[in-house]
Amino acid sequence: MTSGCLLLCEIILSILLPPLGVCLRHGCCTVEVLICLVLTILGYLPGIIYALYTILCVNPDSDGDRYEALA
Repeated sequence: MTSGCLLLCEIILSILLPPLGVCLRHGCCTVEVLICLVLTILGYLPGIIYALYTILCVNPDSDGDRYEALA
């Protein structure tokens, strides 16, 4: 669980530069950052919406086992 100040900084960064906010939450070389980067290039608003969804609704700790089970 992240602190309130860190969450607020990630939300502000995701509004200004959506991939940067997602990068701080999930790491730089993840699928979430790539999707956010593509959406931001295609349109700024879809990038912001996806970044806010990823920061607020997706837990980065619970998805790691799913990818390791596939390998």
